[in-house]
Amino acid sequence: MASERYTRDLGLADLERRAFDIARPSPQRVPFIFAFPHSGRVYPDGFVASSRLGATALRRSEDAYVDELFSSATRLGAPAISARFPRAFLDVNRAPSELDPAMFDGALQIPFDTASARVNAGLGVIPRIVRDGAEIYRGKIPAREASERISKFYKPYHTALNALIEDTRREFGIAIIVDCHSMPSAAAVPDIVLGDRYGMSAAHALMRGAERAFEQSAFTVARNAPYAGGYTTHLYGRPTLGVHALQIEINRALYLDEERIERAPGFANVQARIAEALDALTMVEPGLVRGPPRQMPWAAE
Repeated sequence: MASERYTRDLGLADLERRAFDIARPSPQRVPFIFAFPHSGRVYPDGFVASSRLGATALRRSEDAYVDELFSSATRLGAPAISARFPRAFLDVNRAPSELDPAMFDGALQIPFDTASARVNAGLGVIPRIVRDGAEIYRGKIPAREASERISKFYKPYHTALNALIEDTRREFGIAIIVDCHSMPSAAAVPDIVLGDRYGMSAAHALMRGAERAFEQSAFTVARNAPYAGGYTTHLYGRPTLGVHALQIEINRALYLDEERIERAPGFANVQARIAEALDALTMVEPGLVRGPPRQMPWAAE
């Protein structure tokens, strides 16, 4: 049952029935899995009411419409998982312990990590701020909501993603997770940033294949700077065990009106170019990505 606070919260009830969507082609034709942890846009009424921010400001943390940009993945035979809840409500690209106890009105009943740099920055698994730095909440959050959000939304999402990984690895011998995000526009930011934790979460051949695929579709591409990969690549990227994880960040200036959080006029063109890039990426020969990764240090984001 929903908590008493959200008894009439239709948005929360909707999410409790379906926290994420899985598009699963039959048959699966490639060893790729696409993940969209930050494109959710079902906002619980109680969450919105507890926020000091308006609807548009809350959406600034979204990787808005990235799931649509990469929707060709399922037509190519790859499954995709998309969180329906918004990142401002719960961020599944964080460790479940990355919680700030100061945000809550009582003692937390689940483990928390006050040493996390992301928590200290306000960007833990239950964020304190949206991506532009604005505080989300009017006051303290009921302590029970920490465990409720983790148990009802966070854990089911990762359980489902892990099942997709295991099914893919059994079928193909390897599994390749592509974790898809967007980044705020800036003068020096390229079109695409590929992150593999400096070679630790994916084979070099996969990173090079992704780089070439996007360059051939007329995107400018950078590796690991300023985003080297988040919790998903850290958690799942185990190339020596046959599981590779690659993060993709796309510059929002290419496809999004960042002020209104609406699709920009060039959206369809960017979507078509991404489809071309994914077609090339998913043609990477599986045998090329079975070797161990380069041993180099990694960055958390």
